[in-house]
Amino acid sequence: MSISTTSGVPTLAGGYITLSNIKQPTDLESRRTKIVCTLGPACWEVPQLETLIDAGMNVARFNFSHGDHEGHLACLNRLREAANNRKQNVAVMLDTKGPEIRTGFFADDAKKINLIKGETIILTTDYSFKGSKDKLACSYEKLATSVKPGQSILIADGSLVVEVIECNVEAGEVSCRIKNNASIGERKNMNLPGVTVDLPTLTEKDVDDIQNFGIKHGVDFIAASFVRKGSDVTRIREVLGDKGQGIKVISKIENLEGLQNFDSILRATDAVMVARGDLGMEIPPEKVFLAQKLMIRECNIAGKPVITATQMLESMIQNPRPTRAECSDVANAVLDGTDCVMLSGETANGSHFEEAVKFMAGTCCEAEATENFNLLYQSVRNSCLGRYGTMSTAESIASSAVKTAIDVKAKLIVVFSETGATARQIAKFRPGMPVCVLTPSERIARQTFGILKGSYAFVVDSLENTDALVQETTDEVKKAGVCKDGDPYVLVCGNTFGMGATNQVKVEFVRTNYWDEPGEHQSSAKRVGEDNPKGCTIS
Repeated sequence: MSISTTSGVPTLAGGYITLSNIKQPTDLESRRTKIVCTLGPACWEVPQLETLIDAGMNVARFNFSHGDHEGHLACLNRLREAANNRKQNVAVMLDTKGPEIRTGFFADDAKKINLIKGETIILTTDYSFKGSKDKLACSYEKLATSVKPGQSILIADGSLVVEVIECNVEAGEVSCRIKNNASIGERKNMNLPGVTVDLPTLTEKDVDDIQNFGIKHGVDFIAASFVRKGSDVTRIREVLGDKGQGIKVISKIENLEGLQNFDSILRATDAVMVARGDLGMEIPPEKVFLAQKLMIRECNIAGKPVITATQMLESMIQNPRPTRAECSDVANAVLDGTDCVMLSGETANGSHFEEAVKFMAGTCCEAEATENFNLLYQSVRNSCLGRYGTMSTAESIASSAVKTAIDVKAKLIVVFSETGATARQIAKFRPGMPVCVLTPSERIARQTFGILKGSYAFVVDSLENTDALVQETTDEVKKAGVCKDGDPYVLVCGNTFGMGATNQVKVEFVRTNYWDEPGEHQSSAKRVGEDNPKGCTIS
């Protein structure tokens, strides 16, 4: 016996899955989880960007570990052209390079050095030193005072592991034993698991990138690398200043210190990225899934969007199909509660960037089809009350709106939002129906469509003509096949436009032509609509 996904009956994992879930075609139009795509040489021309948008890209990620401002601006202009051609509110994410520790250069113009298990190697903090198999330079000046004998150092994404034997603080050198055979090139990344690294979250390059590119060219998100404490987010907001206050901060959690200070980071940030690449170097790989589930749950309770990233469909950089394990990884992130999933090299450098997005979109849809949104709503609400004991006014209104939509079997929720705060609160309670967000701000539309789960955004001229907007919106969703005449929907709005306040939740019904209906209508929007049936333009 199968159990409906609207049932209130607790069940074992997989209790909502039937054979029909496996046999029926994937409904890509139902996708709620958002997709972040990293742009690169493989996909950064206008036709290719249009292909990514059509396949399901919600956010375009610009990786500032590579390239310069001129190259990124050219790509950004092409992206905006493609988004305009496709009439989509595609958000832009600037991902900072952040602080890093790297090995140095080699002597005698060597391209690689071969290291043998069991031999000894010295790491020196004199970065001008040209290295060999016996001694390598390290860019971290405080290495000798930061590590201790017995600790491991990971080099080149963990392909080389060395164990600290002795630290010579005066000489700035650390003697290590090589734990495995490896061949490495110059300037490889280094990770110090369990070490509190004394490096700034924002380097001079990061500040320049944020102020002279991000703010100047109107990006929507700053993804800050190696955020380790709440004060790091405060520092980022200081760099953004008044000119960049509309840009949302996404804190990338990449090491143990960030995990230990996660509560303070979550309070300060707008969103979180579970950056599993470096995190898997900093904590045991077998514990990364625990950190992922922990952070996603905390973000869900706080109502902060969360992105799960790194190596999700890594094999598709080369192959036209993902592995089964990769699809399961994406699906499990969705079931964990992630708002977004991210592609890196799969789109930036891969030959199969379109297929990668399509496989990711399809996997998200299949995972979402097994979720019980009634129980999910109750779980979020009960977790919030269990954690905080009470809800804010905005949370309570959002919770009531979603509960009402469930009770009346609404086909969608329409939200009027000037700042995006109401839309975020609605998305927090995970409604099973689409959330249609109307906003006068193009940036809010991009941010909402970009990372809020299950939300679609439309830019309108003004939020004052409520009835005109509602009529035009329901006309559009009828055309899209989301609802039909007589279907209920829930409207969330306020009567204090310009102040960012939400204080109304109403149940309405889809109507063919609002203006032709008999009866007394007192709203100014009704009178405006009679004179101008088109109402406000949605773009």
